[in-house]
Amino acid sequence: MRRTVLALLLAGALSAPAMAANTLPPMFDDLQERTFRYFWETANPANGLVPDRYPTPSFSSVAAVGFGLTAYPIGVERGYVTRAQARERTLTTLRFFRNAPQGDARTGMSGHKGFFYHFLDMKTGQRYGNVELSTIDTALFLAGALFAQSYFDREEADEVEIRRLAAEIYARVDWKWAAANAPAVSLGWRPEEGFIKYDWKGYNEAMLLYVLALGSPKLEHALGPEAWKAWTSTYERSWAAPYDRPHLAFPSLFVHQYSHVWIDFRGIRDGYMQGKGFDYFENSRRATYAQRDYALANPLKCKGYGADVWGLTASDGPVDKTFEWQGQQIPFRSYAARGMGGLRHYDDCTLAPTAAAGALPFAPEITIPAVVAMKERYGDFLYGRYGFLDAFNPSFAFNTKLQHGRVVPGKGWVAGDYLGIDQGPILAMTENHRNDFVWRIMRTNPAIRTGLIRAGFTGGWLEK
Repeated sequence: MRRTVLALLLAGALSAPAMAANTLPPMFDDLQERTFRYFWETANPANGLVPDRYPTPSFSSVAAVGFGLTAYPIGVERGYVTRAQARERTLTTLRFFRNAPQGDARTGMSGHKGFFYHFLDMKTGQRYGNVELSTIDTALFLAGALFAQSYFDREEADEVEIRRLAAEIYARVDWKWAAANAPAVSLGWRPEEGFIKYDWKGYNEAMLLYVLALGSPKLEHALGPEAWKAWTSTYERSWAAPYDRPHLAFPSLFVHQYSHVWIDFRGIRDGYMQGKGFDYFENSRRATYAQRDYALANPLKCKGYGADVWGLTASDGPVDKTFEWQGQQIPFRSYAARGMGGLRHYDDCTLAPTAAAGALPFAPEITIPAVVAMKERYGDFLYGRYGFLDAFNPSFAFNTKLQHGRVVPGKGWVAGDYLGIDQGPILAMTENHRNDFVWRIMRTNPAIRTGLIRAGFTGGWLEK
């Protein structure tokens, strides 16, 4: 191990319970390695860019790069690659992003004001099409870069450079510029039309974004505590109690997972959660159980839904077309943010393995059986080279031209691609459940600690 247990204990980054590894069924060993291979084998080794999807030819997703940077140290710890190999890939990636062109031109740029475009060309690394400069996807990338910064802690030249590059990339992000309607951060910006009119409000995946915005080491770029107060002031619109489980709700499970990939919210609370009497980790646990409850209720009478097969999140789907199902007109969709409850509720019987696997630390007693059941019941067509394909729909057997995937006779629809932003949580959250790995490393990162403290979090590991 790169740090001694004693050093971690003295630093307050590792508690005694975290040192004990949780055991998992053997299939998780195979699942983790296959999922890791997605990032290792599909990334462009010349620049570190990770494709949005595979095997369909694809642009790179900046968020997927963040998950890739998180995957490489996991690969070292699991023995899939050497530290030197992971260091080389990480250094290639960070060098590219540090030197990628930044500016307000419509073409030829990778980003602006420290932020990056949502999608980049896999070869050139420049803006793909007319996509937006994405604040949340940049945040997900930054989380991976900061994880690499904290993991590669040796005084070897390459690891010193990794830390320096990550620091430079993070420090130059101008969060105040992105707060066009201060103190709220805009979803994004385009050189053709300026800022997107919507800001990050209400409970969603931007919790990580605001922590990073508050933690910036450059005060001229950082947001202040008022940004977190404004952010949480919009929470009440998200408060709900589906299936008698009161929590900050959001239909898709990825919202309850993404920030938790890198931040250990167990035992720490901001002012809002102090008032509710529990933490964000418990919030995600309740959301996970509510999804299982929804599958048991199964209002659409979807095939396969039940106690051991459940999980709705943003994922691929078969087609954008309406069909009659169980006496109802159901609008099926290709890519969509599926979920249960709330204003954005949408379900077309499409399940995503990442929804359950990415929630593993929150409720292992129900997520482990779900992941195992998906592999056992549907693995012959759902489980392949890089683990679980993105999604499947046992109810969809309609004879129509598909936008994604294929229909397996007698089994239903299955996606044809793996998606980087869905592979990432499977790998990282499995490792967090095993031994708190990503959380342990990130608890030592000054940006995370500073951002949480400026947001008003107290308790738990923050005070050790």
